[in-house]
Amino acid sequence: MTYNVHACRGRDRQWSPQRIADVIASAEPDIVALQELDVGRARSGGADQAEMIALALGMRAQFFPALRVMEELYGDAILTAWPSRLIKAGPLPQLPGVGRYEPRGALWVSISVGGADVQVINTHLGLRSRERHKQIDELLGPDWLGHPECRNPVVLVGDFNALPGSRSYLQLTARLHDAQKSQRGRGKPTFPARFAALRIDYAFVGPAINVRPVDTVRTPLARVASDHLPLVIDLDIDAAALRLQAAQ
Repeated sequence: MTYNVHACRGRDRQWSPQRIADVIASAEPDIVALQELDVGRARSGGADQAEMIALALGMRAQFFPALRVMEELYGDAILTAWPSRLIKAGPLPQLPGVGRYEPRGALWVSISVGGADVQVINTHLGLRSRERHKQIDELLGPDWLGHPECRNPVVLVGDFNALPGSRSYLQLTARLHDAQKSQRGRGKPTFPARFAALRIDYAFVGPAINVRPVDTVRTPLARVASDHLPLVIDLDIDAAALRLQAAQ
């Protein structure tokens, strides 16, 4: 699952990590990528939202603060109960002289699933197209997806703030497969939560991964808990493709 949780502040203006955890639990995902989490911020009561959600789900959290102001943190996390290790977490490029826009980052965790190490990268890209292009170039470069350790199976998920067919989207699909393209019909929109019309949250996958159903959680609770709906992707690891890769 990939889910922009809007700092756990719902459309009713209530702050509730537990409500977000309840939405996630309804889909029973094994791996959860979250964006826009508060940790120790006064506005949300000083809570460690990443840890609170992870504890409620019986998972462990890896968190990266894209924004740090004194002791207050804001960023993204990957949650899972499976064995995992943090490979890399860091900022993504910003355009010069535009400090009023929030900084962006990415988080890469290796998760052991049935004997395979799945490389999961979670990110939240900028609102402006020129900035997104620089951030995607960074993600596709040698420090992230181009790194020797970032071997298939690979999953890149998050809030990309880009529509299908945009330049940002085409940059990514030149390297990876949009998981929803395996589904017939229109992709699943995730924003805004109440009447979702835009597809800006994605899962992109590399070889050795087969995509099964892709859907959103559209329950009444999900429509109020955040300004995005969570996207849920059912993935199979192709063992034969992994063996072929290892033999090369």
